[in-house]
Amino acid sequence: MAPKPSSRDPKDLHPELAKRWQLAKDEFTASQKPGDPQVFLTQTYRNDVDQAADYAKGRTKPGKVVTNAKPGQSLHNYLPALAFDIAFKKGTTLFWDDKLFKDFAAVAKRCGLEWGGDWASFKDNPHFQPPNYGWKMAKAKIEPQFPPLP
Repeated sequence: MAPKPSSRDPKDLHPELAKRWQLAKDEFTASQKPGDPQVFLTQTYRNDVDQAADYAKGRTKPGKVVTNAKPGQSLHNYLPALAFDIAFKKGTTLFWDDKLFKDFAAVAKRCGLEWGGDWASFKDNPHFQPPNYGWKMAKAKIEPQFPPLP
């Protein structure tokens, strides 16, 4: 049987993570000026085939390294997904500006999320997940703990 396709559907997120994504998105959007780039999901669930392809980039395939996670070592690889990635767009133009990520991250952190842009070894500006949570915990089926919302 073919693996479930990778997605950017918020319905594939852990329910509490989906709730916090929506809160952060709504607050961030409310702070934007008309015409500013809008935040959107680029990844929720990622299957092992796509994870392996991402891991190969910059290693055995052309391109720059985009992940240090092998299949099963990303919080995107679990259902429900325990991480999401974002980008920004205005019309059909994509924006990957550090300032946009930092501005969204400030809101997401107030909503109790951890930002990959804060990581010391591998900065991952588009990435958000439950705080203090890793793939080994997901593999062990340990539920993520979220701080209370303000």
